[in-house]
Amino acid sequence: MREILIVGGGYAGFYTAWRLEKKLHPGEARVTVVDPRPYMTYQPFLPEVLAGSIEARHAAVSLRRHLHRTRLIAGTVTEIRNRTRKVTVRPESGPDYELTYDILVVTAGAVTRTFPIPGIREEAFGLKHVEEAVAIRDRLLTSFDRAAALPRGPERARLLTVTFVGGGFSGVEGFGELLSLATALLKRYPELDASELDFHLVEMQGRILPEVTDEPGAWVVRSLQRRGARVHLNTQLLSAEKGHVVLSDGNEFDSGLIVWTAGNASNPTVHNHTDLPVDRRGLVVVRADLRVGTESDVVPDVWAAGDDAAVPDLAVEQPGAFAVANAQHAVRQGKRLAKNIVATLRGGEPKDYVHHSLGVVATLGIGRGIFQYRALVIKGLPAWVMHRGYHVLAVPTWERKVRVLAVWSTAALFGRDIVSLASVQHPRAAFVSRGDPRHPDGPPETTTR
Repeated sequence: MREILIVGGGYAGFYTAWRLEKKLHPGEARVTVVDPRPYMTYQPFLPEVLAGSIEARHAAVSLRRHLHRTRLIAGTVTEIRNRTRKVTVRPESGPDYELTYDILVVTAGAVTRTFPIPGIREEAFGLKHVEEAVAIRDRLLTSFDRAAALPRGPERARLLTVTFVGGGFSGVEGFGELLSLATALLKRYPELDASELDFHLVEMQGRILPEVTDEPGAWVVRSLQRRGARVHLNTQLLSAEKGHVVLSDGNEFDSGLIVWTAGNASNPTVHNHTDLPVDRRGLVVVRADLRVGTESDVVPDVWAAGDDAAVPDLAVEQPGAFAVANAQHAVRQGKRLAKNIVATLRGGEPKDYVHHSLGVVATLGIGRGIFQYRALVIKGLPAWVMHRGYHVLAVPTWERKVRVLAVWSTAALFGRDIVSLASVQHPRAAFVSRGDPRHPDGPPETTTR
């Protein structure tokens, strides 16, 4: 059998493997997926995980539950050497080793883009994985508990101050959902007042949500400001050392929670550790049929899709345009890629990837959203309903759809769960301390002779 190796189990990788399982005949080829996580993250649900609207596990699609005939390897591909048809895998434990392949699919996914800003690496959370969304939610809930026990002052103000850096879809949706959660929490904390909430959204450009046109983007800014948020446009974060935020517009304040959502960067393995052709952005050069290479020079048996691939966008009239790196494209590229691989295995020709956008939709908190398709713009509650409807249809597998719908229904009846489980990040603390408040790391050991 031919060995098909898929680097990365995100949107494009998962859908490629899932569709290959359905289309390959028994014994026709063996599929292997290498990814450090045992699940695919459905990233559009991360803002709702962050706000407690759905359970964290429901935004994660188990690879083993749905890929029954695919070999799954928990590890990270650190180097791709196509000349020898080998990749280097770094497992969660043990030494690195090599895997060989006949057909390679590069869907490694992007990583969070950061800048050398003092304090960011030490203080900020990202918002790309389920673990990060859960940690952000727990940090806010814990901050409310601590603030409610303090008198008004600098420390209480710091705990109730939240800063998001980055005004793209991830940042704006996460910011809006967390603001919605914080506002709802005030009903359970009579010690706190709405005027004490201090939410900041920082964006270096002159507008947010670049995927929508100017007027809808401006409406989102006004909507957030009416809810008490402060939106800093044309502003850069200069420092965040020890939680003290310094902005280029002259504002300074202490923030108990800092979230970094300022865009993506290409995967370091793809950018720096491969002999495949990459462009100046570090993305794999891809043809319209998702084969790696150019129109005149194709790399045999190597394919790429998703955030790490510069896929030509044939659905727009602009020459040289590339498909936007989002879930809508990654899912459909994975499906087309699987069909093309099967076609070539059976002597056929691959087809070009063409997808006309279905529009963009964003949640801004419960009951609030925005949708745009060309000149059509829908705001408020109808857009929020469309957001939930679209994503419950888009999340893979009926099992996940049912679970998400069940949680939404429960929340509609009883409200969101506001229990913080921040302690799970230190699961041995209670055992080690043995309940002694004077010794958080455990009471001093006594020696008997």
